[in-house]
Formats: sequence, C-alpha cells, structure tokens
Amino acid sequence: MLPRPLKLASSSDFRRTMRKGTRGGSRTLVVHLRARTDTAVRGGPRFGLVVSKQVGNAVTRHAVSRKLRAVARTQAEALPREFDVVIRALPVSATASSAEMAGDLERAVRKARAKIAKPPQERTTR
Repeated sequence: MLPRPLKLASSSDFRRTMRKGTRGGSRTLVVHLRARTDTAVRGGPRFGLVVSKQVGNAVTRHAVSRKLRAVARTQAEALPREFDVVIRALPVSATASSAEMAGDLERAVRKARAKIAKPPQERTTR
C-alpha cells in the first residue's frame, strides 16, 4: 500500500492530471505528470494508478497494481514533492516483471520531465 499522503484520492485530481499533465511513455506504461499549484504541498508526490480491463482479468490487474504500487513507492523519493503522477498500465504490463516496470517508470518519468523542461516554442503540437 502507498501511504495516504502519496495517493491521488479524488477523481477530479485524476482527471486534471490526465488531461493537463505532461505525458511520457514506455513499453509497459504511460505516465502523466502535473505540478500541483496548491500552496501547502505535504508529503511527497501523489500517485494514482489506472489498470484497465485490457490488461487482463481481475487477478492479473491486481497483480499489476501491486507491482506498480511497489515501484511507485521506490520512485517517490526521486520526484519533486509538488508533482501529481498518474501511471497507466498498458496490456503488455501483464507479463512484465517488477524490474522491467521500474525501469520503464523511470524512463517514462524522465521523458515527461524533459517535455516539461522544454520552452513552449520548442514543443510540438498534434
């Protein structure tokens, strides 16, 4: 389990992070990062998980969720406190090991943070 201060709790926080956050992807997952603007940032970065039915049956989804929670807990110290992070598992994550997911999460976060660091005129739009 993630400690309560490290969890995204409300659906509005999920929605805001997914829609307005910066995205970074890897083979097994997609990460959405958004800096919080509230004045009192407590705890560390807040994490939310999305594991859809495309990943597999309930047993598989729960196994993937457990792996992602463990990986998120290890990454919490590497991220700035003011970030909200939504981790979306892709179907291939059902067969991935925890070590693969940890590497993929690190890569995806690095990609998203690189996009945040770019000046707006260098960003490409779709």
